[in-house]
Amino acid sequence: MRAIVVTRNGGPDVRELRDVPAPQPADGRLLVDVEAVGVNYRDVYEREGRGAYANSPPLIAGVEGAGTVVGSGERVAWVAAPGSYAERVSVPAAAAVPVPDGVSDELAAAVLLQGMTAHYLCTSTYAVQEGDDVLVHAAAGGVGLLLTQLLKLRGGRVIATTSNAEKAQLARVAGADETIGYVGFADRVRALTGGRGVAVAYDAVGAATFEGSLAALRRRGTLVLYGQASGPVPPFDLERLRAGSLYVTRPGLPDYTATREELLARARDVLGWVADGRLDVRIGGRYPLEKARRAHEDLEARRTTGKLLLFTAESPAPGDR
Repeated sequence: MRAIVVTRNGGPDVRELRDVPAPQPADGRLLVDVEAVGVNYRDVYEREGRGAYANSPPLIAGVEGAGTVVGSGERVAWVAAPGSYAERVSVPAAAAVPVPDGVSDELAAAVLLQGMTAHYLCTSTYAVQEGDDVLVHAAAGGVGLLLTQLLKLRGGRVIATTSNAEKAQLARVAGADETIGYVGFADRVRALTGGRGVAVAYDAVGAATFEGSLAALRRRGTLVLYGQASGPVPPFDLERLRAGSLYVTRPGLPDYTATREELLARARDVLGWVADGRLDVRIGGRYPLEKARRAHEDLEARRTTGKLLLFTAESPAPGDR
């Protein structure tokens, strides 16, 4: 079968399309013919061997996708099956979730990881309440657009940061109440909240925005650092949190889908909202499997909005790169 192999840690050029042996049946696992693969920033960290994603290449990239179970024909999606940048993958049965009628494989692959991330961020890490002022960084990205929509469903007032006017418009369409740039954003947030600051800041950017996010919080506010697109945050003196009795947390999806029951509950919510039209999924780029390098280049250069997908066969929709 064809697969994208990380040959060594490094930049986008360390990925190669190779013919590799297909996975074999095993107890407690499902063999799945892959239809669509989700491309995520965690795949960049995996490729670089950064932090929690340190590894020993060569390895098949990726963890998220959707497809059809060999033998049964059941449609499933997953967010935690290593080796997903491939035509066939072995998925732990406990990690596979059923894809409901009304949701295509493409949409399932596009929404599951980022949708469940948005879900836990606003329902569990900090449970947004009606009327809360909320700061969302990278609001036109894959998680950002979904998180903005879920925050509005919960009654939050969303202040969104984006890097240009086109992305600001996408954030507004998703429901953002205010859109601002990154330069001086903490002061703008203060002005937009009558000097109070926000109840919570959702920050996937990391080093470049952390200090501003902290400065934008209200008293007893929470900074949720769930990514580091601009690099890791340097060591931090906890004594600084006394100025406002602030909270900082660094969550990850595995801890919010730690049981089969929690995984299925979050997946049911997210896929159900897609099926009934309450959650709109923006697919920002579709690439054939062999163009995985280009997908990573576009993602890291922030040339895209929404979710990027790889397809093992010819893409069923326009937009191939």
